[in-house]
Amino acid sequence: MTSAVASKELPFDNGDVMSRHEFHRLYSQCEDLEHVELIEGVVYLPSPTRDLEHADQQMLVLEWLAAYRGDRPGLVVAPPASVLLDDRNEPEPDARLYRKDHARFEDGYLATPPELIVEIAASSAARDLHQKKRAYERNGVREYIVWRTRDGAIDWFRLVDGAYVRVEADKDGIIESEEFPGLRLDVAAMLAHDRQRVLRALKPRG
Repeated sequence: MTSAVASKELPFDNGDVMSRHEFHRLYSQCEDLEHVELIEGVVYLPSPTRDLEHADQQMLVLEWLAAYRGDRPGLVVAPPASVLLDDRNEPEPDARLYRKDHARFEDGYLATPPELIVEIAASSAARDLHQKKRAYERNGVREYIVWRTRDGAIDWFRLVDGAYVRVEADKDGIIESEEFPGLRLDVAAMLAHDRQRVLRALKPRG
């Protein structure tokens, strides 16, 4: 946990600028530190996490993705962990869904962009919708979801011709993934933390 590590002991400061390789080398020395990210060449140290603005939402998203994965053994649902992207980015997305046979790993770290990333954005909303969005777009993350908990809104972006396009819900308030058919999001149910409705919206494997 970050509280166990005094700031003076850290090998970097919030806002430091460096390459991913330098960041990864320094971060690897911090055994008790978690959720530090390099986004567009800038180091971001974690903020305190509130249950009501982040943790509960993250658990529901992971449950939604895990329920979709179900009996689809070729898919991986992953909680926060470092992803090695380009030479300026090493994020720790809040949730990921990717195909195992398309993935490449370096020293146990995912080194290919996952097909779908979800970020829970409270204090980080501006970064998630700007710097991170640009990094994920450039690295070819096919679908990107941002749950803006303080705004009570969910943004779903789909990569079209190399640029993100915001996807709107249909008349029933549902958005379905193009990358993962059957992964359907009942936006209102997710925002209301209605677990049963969220899981009912998923389409079973045909």
